[in-house]
Amino acid sequence: MAEFKEVPADAPVTQKVTVWFENRFPTAFAEYKKHMSEYYAPKNFNMWYFFGSLALLVLVIQIVTGIFLVMHYKPDANLAFASVEYIMRDVPWGWLVRYMHSTGASAFFVVVYLHMFRGMMYGSYRKPRELVWIFGCAIFLCLMAEAFFGYLLPWGQMSYWGAQVIVNLFAAVPFIGPDLALLIRGDFVVGDATLNRFFSFHVIAVPLVLIGLVVAHLLALHDVGSNNPDGVEIKANKDPKTGIPLDGIPFHPYYTVHDLMGVGVFLMIFSAIVFFAPEVGGYFLEANNFIPADPLKTPLHIAPVWYFTPFYSMLRATTDVMVTVFSIFVALGGVGALLLLKGKLKIAGAVGAVVAIAALQIFDAKFWGVVVMGGAVIILFFLPWLDHSPVKSIRYRPNWHKWLYGVFVVYFFVLGYLGIEPPSPLFTLLAQIGTVFYFAFFLLMPVWSRMGEFKRVPDRVTFHAH
Repeated sequence: MAEFKEVPADAPVTQKVTVWFENRFPTAFAEYKKHMSEYYAPKNFNMWYFFGSLALLVLVIQIVTGIFLVMHYKPDANLAFASVEYIMRDVPWGWLVRYMHSTGASAFFVVVYLHMFRGMMYGSYRKPRELVWIFGCAIFLCLMAEAFFGYLLPWGQMSYWGAQVIVNLFAAVPFIGPDLALLIRGDFVVGDATLNRFFSFHVIAVPLVLIGLVVAHLLALHDVGSNNPDGVEIKANKDPKTGIPLDGIPFHPYYTVHDLMGVGVFLMIFSAIVFFAPEVGGYFLEANNFIPADPLKTPLHIAPVWYFTPFYSMLRATTDVMVTVFSIFVALGGVGALLLLKGKLKIAGAVGAVVAIAALQIFDAKFWGVVVMGGAVIILFFLPWLDHSPVKSIRYRPNWHKWLYGVFVVYFFVLGYLGIEPPSPLFTLLAQIGTVFYFAFFLLMPVWSRMGEFKRVPDRVTFHAH
């Protein structure tokens, strides 16, 4: 047991209270020092580094508003929609809590998408932060699951039919598909059993996993240290006497105060949406979701919420024609293996191509659409091993790399827009081009990330006071 600290009799009350707690709970104070006051972060963080703390803020908003919504919500197929209307109309400030929660869901994805893109730009997934990135991608997967489960709960038309479409996708899985879809629904159609399953996952199971992953993400980050816009490791240059990084500053109070500016701007935008445009033209809350679920009346056009639409667009783009194109590419790869490789690699490449072509032809396009949609998320986990660039940050990469990242972002937005719109031959073609580009961006990264003339990375971070 550590010795108790003594405090002078004439010391201020705040000091006495602090010492009293520190004597009885020293672990909490040690962790505070490790992760806040004595955690040294690079001094050249820019606006892109607001989004990590904003993601934590939105998580708190979602948990708090969710608790108040659960107090009045009824997970019953006959009462769910009415209970949401009761919250909106009769519960004091219930409309505000509901709109904060629905807007918070979209805000969460806005913040997380920007946070992930910052990691891609500055190479925050590179050694030694691979595990930090993997935890982050797992958080993203959990968010998608959480949003999907929560989307059914209002029991409106789009909730019901959107869940019907997505759950039925699992039926495309070979051999176990029908049983898997039945297990998820809990019934032969989306109904009361489905609603109860989704409610339990949305309120208890997924949030527990999500909070655990967030803690793991932060602990892993603080163990290896934060990246910075230059991609320079600040731990490589330390003060010989104190061991403190020369280019580091304590996270608290410098970045806690710094992040308050980002929080202020975010809350102004968030409040403006909540109070003046909570539906955001139907992108955050669709008009069909203000109509009670009717199993006998299908909406003219079923589409998920905007944050799922890039991946939904890839799903719809995977047609029989697309599968044929994939088969041609695989066949060309097999021919290339026969011509360019030698020995066992040649045989392995040819056999792999034959097996892949056979699988593409055996299973239907619906199954491969599910594979493509899931693969679009799973491939992010492998980013630390796909990027072979000699530098981390985009600042020191060839200029055409920046243009490539820009085209990637544009195509991601295009895929998101196409996923909202009703399908057409032109839109399907554009979605197919976007899908091919998305996967080519990552799968060809080991090649293109090494190409070009790279700039010299400085030994220490570049910093300009602002």
